[in-house]
Amino acid sequence: MRFRHPDGSTVHLAYCTNVHPAETLDGVLAQLRDHCEPVRKSLGRDRLGIGLWLAKDAVRALNSDPVALRELRTELDRRGLEVVTLNGFPYEGFGAQEVKYRVYRPDWTDPERLAHTTDLARLLTALLPDDVTEGSISTLPLAWRTGFDERAAATAGAALTTLAGRLDALEELTGKSIRIALEPEPGCTVETTADAIGPLAALPVGRIGVCVDTCHLATSFEDPATALAALDAAGVGIPKAQLSAALHAEEPHRPEVRDALAAFAEPRFLHQTRTLTAAGLRGTDDLAEALAGDALPDGTPWRAHFHVPLHAPPAAPLTSTVQVLQEALAVLVGGAEPRTRHLEVETYTWQALPPELRPRTRSQLVDGIAAELALARDLLTDLGLKELP
Repeated sequence: MRFRHPDGSTVHLAYCTNVHPAETLDGVLAQLRDHCEPVRKSLGRDRLGIGLWLAKDAVRALNSDPVALRELRTELDRRGLEVVTLNGFPYEGFGAQEVKYRVYRPDWTDPERLAHTTDLARLLTALLPDDVTEGSISTLPLAWRTGFDERAAATAGAALTTLAGRLDALEELTGKSIRIALEPEPGCTVETTADAIGPLAALPVGRIGVCVDTCHLATSFEDPATALAALDAAGVGIPKAQLSAALHAEEPHRPEVRDALAAFAEPRFLHQTRTLTAAGLRGTDDLAEALAGDALPDGTPWRAHFHVPLHAPPAAPLTSTVQVLQEALAVLVGGAEPRTRHLEVETYTWQALPPELRPRTRSQLVDGIAAELALARDLLTDLGLKELP
C-alpha cells in the first residue's frame, strides 16, 4: 500500500511475511497465492506491499538462478504485490517448533551474516518495483548480549562497514539504493534506540540506521518522542519502522493477571519481559521466567515482547501497547516530512497466541492480517497521508 505524504513523497506500508513459515522458494510462491494475494483482495486494493522474509536457502536459490528470480518477480506482479523492504533478521528456521535464542544466529560477528545480508541486498535490487529506487532491509541488532565483548563489537562493526561499501558498489551498478536497519530488541547488545547511537556513530550512517519496532520500543518503556529525537540529534537515520504492539499488564502482582499472562508463555518464541522501577529498567529473558517466583519485581507494570494483533488487544486484565505505536507513528510520519518511508506491520505470533485466540483457518488469518493493515491505514490517513491506488 502506498500513501502520499503532505510533503509529496511516497510512504510504503507492508505486512511482514515471516508470519508464514516457508523456507524454500516453492513455499514462498505458495505464500503469495494462499495469503498475500487474498489479503490484498480482502482490503479491496489493486496493490499490496509485503515485507518479504526469505530464509537463507531461498535467497541462495534466487540469487543463483535467474529463471527462478524472474518467476518470483512475475508472481509478485501477477498477484498485485510489491516489495520495497525485506526482513533480514531471521536466517532460517523461524517456523520451527522452538525458535527462542536461535533467531540471533548467525550474528554480526559471523561472516555468514554479512554474506546473507549482501545476498539479500542484491536480491532486493531485482525485486524493487520499476518506479522505486530505494529499498530497506532490517537486521538483528549486532548480537544477543551474552559474550559480546569489545573484540566482538569490533568484528561486527567491521562487517557492517564492509557491507556499506558493498551497498555503494551495488547502487553504482544497479541505480538502486539499499539501506540497512539495525532493529533494537530487548536482551540484545543493542536493546534500545539509545543503545544504537554509539555503535552507529562509527559506521557510514547514510547506509546503516535503525529499524524502529514499536513493540520493542514499548517493551523497553522508551518514550517514542524522546527516543526518536535522540536518533535525530545523533544523525541516525530510520530506513524502516515495524508497526507492532507488546503485551501490557498494569498490575502484575494480582493472581488473575499472572494467570492471564501465563497463557502467553509459550515454547516457540522468546518473550523478553520488562518493568520500569524507581531503580531503572529490570527484566527477564522470557515471560515464563518472569512469572516464576520473584524473578521480576511486580510493583510496577510489566510489558512482554509478544507481538499481539494491532486491532485486537487481549482481554482484560491485560492490554496492548498500541498507544505507543500511535505515538511513534505520529513522530515518524506526522511531521513536515516523514522520518521513514518504509512501514511494516509485523505480527508474526498469530499461531503462538493462546489457543482460543489463534486463527483456525487460512481465511481467518487473512482476515486478521487485513484488519491490522486497515487499522494502520486509518492511522496514516488520520495523520494527513493520502492512500494511493
